[in-house]
Amino acid sequence: MIHAHGITKSFKDLPVLRGVDLEVDAGSIVALLGSNGAGKTTLIRILSTLLKADAGTAIVNGHDVADAPGDVRESISLTGQFAAVDEVLTGRENLILVARLRHLDDPGAIADDMLARFSLTDAGNRRAGTYSGGMRRRLDIAMSLVGRPPIIFLDEPTTGLDPQSRIEVWQTVRELADAGTTVLLTTQYLDEAEQLADRIAILHEGTIIQNGTLAELKRLLPAAQVEYVEKQPSLEDVFLALVGPTESGKDN
Repeated sequence: MIHAHGITKSFKDLPVLRGVDLEVDAGSIVALLGSNGAGKTTLIRILSTLLKADAGTAIVNGHDVADAPGDVRESISLTGQFAAVDEVLTGRENLILVARLRHLDDPGAIADDMLARFSLTDAGNRRAGTYSGGMRRRLDIAMSLVGRPPIIFLDEPTTGLDPQSRIEVWQTVRELADAGTTVLLTTQYLDEAEQLADRIAILHEGTIIQNGTLAELKRLLPAAQVEYVEKQPSLEDVFLALVGPTESGKDN
């Protein structure tokens, strides 16, 4: 679904991407992992036609991003680092607005379906400004999926979210892939890539230095010594045991 070869990009005298090669299979989740300034967002902007590469080729859903940007845009949806919802509108009104902008039939039915899909029905008639961080992000992703694009780009989707909200977003991303959506996400969080990705690409100093499954990447290090260790509960286990499960659709 996504094929990038030799992508380069510089801003004035600063090279950001130095020949990036990347393949993303249909229905898979690929995590693009890297530190701040590694070039993750720049690559996403190129693949989503928001930025032109200096050199290289990128094919998204069979369309060249340089020669057929309109066809690429019809195939994708992009969710940025921060939820782009109108906080004055209700959740349902946000979804109806997007459906109308996409010239889809029966925007109200589409909005109701997306609210149900993302466990937001009970909050659908509340202003989005009253939503918790996790709910706003779920609504943001729901808006991105109006029209059923086959590919979605998620640029650091859990930045600034609390632990419960992060888990909600992770579950949403898994459900997208299970339904056949191709997902390319960028993240700084190692645990996020470990939890979600079918494959992990590590972007460092403008190039992808490793690309593989989690098991393949782990084999790059020496084999671990096996010792008996009593397993202690993780901080996540303690946190969730204390606060209880998330009640979808309610403000946190």
